[in-house]
Amino acid sequence: MGAGKTLVGALVAERLHTAFYDLDIMVEDRAGMPIADIFATHSEAVFRSLEKEMLPRALKPGAVVALGGGAVMDDDNWDLLTDRALTVYLDVPFATLWERIGHLPGRPLIAHRTRDEVEAFFELRRARYELAAFRVDADRDAQAVATEVVKMWSG
Repeated sequence: MGAGKTLVGALVAERLHTAFYDLDIMVEDRAGMPIADIFATHSEAVFRSLEKEMLPRALKPGAVVALGGGAVMDDDNWDLLTDRALTVYLDVPFATLWERIGHLPGRPLIAHRTRDEVEAFFELRRARYELAAFRVDADRDAQAVATEVVKMWSG
């Protein structure tokens, strides 16, 4: 939800000369439509089902994977991630997240919600995010964040 997962993930994969997968893009490819359309024409449940289907395909050895913010909320997904991947939480204060995404179209989970509603939603997810093996301050330039993630990955 605006933490920079896709950009940072792509930078990390490039620096490590490894594959990069964005789970949201994989879901869109599988569904043949954008996420906003999946929500609008089907439901969030259908989106989550596709996300769950595609996650094991993304978790290839050595690959970098960017997950949508809700993917980790499913207990089965979380168990799979902690078993097969190094988890990194890109920690960004809500104020920064709101600046990044509050005005963007195509984000069905924040559409028609107030800032306070979105912040409450984010806070509900934070406890799971904080269970990641590593936590990186992502309230800065993506290049610096990627550098720190690469150090963790390599260390």
